Amino acid sequence: MSLFRVFVDGQLFYHLYMQVQEKMIRRANLHSGVSRKKRVYSSKYALSSIVYCPKCGEIYRRIAWNNRGKHSTVWRCCTRVEHGPGKCDAPTIQESELQAAVVKAINLALGNREGMMEVLQENIETVIRQGDETSAEGINARLEELQKELLRLANSKKDYNGVADEIDHLRELKQKALTESAEREGLKQRIREMREFLEQQSTEVTEYDELLVRRLIEKVTVYDERFEVEFKSGMKVDVER
Repeated sequence: MSLFRVFVDGQLFYHLYMQVQEKMIRRANLHSGVSRKKRVYSSKYALSSIVYCPKCGEIYRRIAWNNRGKHSTVWRCCTRVEHGPGKCDAPTIQESELQAAVVKAINLALGNREGMMEVLQENIETVIRQGDETSAEGINARLEELQKELLRLANSKKDYNGVADEIDHLRELKQKALTESAEREGLKQRIREMREFLEQQSTEVTEYDELLVRRLIEKVTVYDERFEVEFKSGMKVDVER
């Protein structure tokens, strides 16, 4: 998997080429670990279900916190909330800090507009190449040949089990190819939206905007010393805490 890094004003930008299958798996599960139950929280807040703990793989939950009479809104790892720091010692984050990090990530992307545009173009080209490699058209052509062969063998009262097995296998591959094609189209749309944002937004974002976060942000991972903010276009930005 190719990796690109660009330093802008001391900040590290990096982009991982999209692997469509990995995206599908990650979206199917809100967190790592097959044994974990899915968590679904209200979509009232744009950051719900997209803020992750790298230590246990769980999502962060928004909590109204009362610390010795001081009220605030924080985000905490679900494992820590439910089972205590012995199970996961992920840091508690003030909502204001989390929102500020997302705003900073968006502004860093705007500040490196030209470099980001180049990466987005590379993304598009990569997605197109992946589509060429897993085309459903080629599978359809082979399926037609095999179905004719199956009929020929059946009419001749010969064993056709091997051909039937291959047809079943190709049908599965076709379904997978169609699913991946739909996923690629969605990714291309998200890349186009990011390009439009970079082209149209002439000034820095000055405050946190729920609608903008829903439009642009895919995932935020909370590390001890930094936030990793992933855009829906596939780009990632590190923001120091």
